[in-house]
Amino acid sequence: MIVKTYEVGYFQTNCYLVVDEETNEAFCVDPGGDTTELIEDIRSMNFKLKYVILTHGHADHIAGVKKLKDETGALVVAHKEDRYLIEGGTIELIPIYSNMKLFDVDLYVEQQNVLKVGNLELKILETPGHTPGGISILVGDSVFTGDALFRGSIGRTDFPNGNKDELIKSIKENLLVLNDKTKVYPGHGIYTTIGFEKRFNPFLK
Repeated sequence: MIVKTYEVGYFQTNCYLVVDEETNEAFCVDPGGDTTELIEDIRSMNFKLKYVILTHGHADHIAGVKKLKDETGALVVAHKEDRYLIEGGTIELIPIYSNMKLFDVDLYVEQQNVLKVGNLELKILETPGHTPGGISILVGDSVFTGDALFRGSIGRTDFPNGNKDELIKSIKENLLVLNDKTKVYPGHGIYTTIGFEKRFNPFLK
């Protein structure tokens, strides 16, 4: 499995391109800004982008979806509880993204749903709290957590419909139960591991 990180947008969001090397099928997590470089890489390496998966509906994680979907034909995947954000609510929340182009979600997922990308199995883990429809994506010994879990921190919950207790509960029930060596790819900042966060994250004590 290849994982390439693109730091995009006003808030330096981590956008991930994940590729199954055996089949060249790929998926993208959270294209929150300019996707020009990402699209160029997909074309030059002859990757087949199957899914664009959104960990949640905030604009800094979805602003580049429309262009990426139009250019690649990939299916957009999200959780239904963030539909209100994706359909325009996030623009009201973060006005700097007022020119963001809206798009349709092709597939809504929920806890324990499994998607296939080449030979990769993607398991959906619900991690609400930062937003009602927050999800993480478990792929082997890696998990993409969006704005649920960061190195030494957790997502903000002071936005409308945020819930700190729900976020901590979902992290403990769906993320901290993973193997300590599981690599965490967050929505912002550097990667970490589940074991590190269990031991050192002050919000999860």
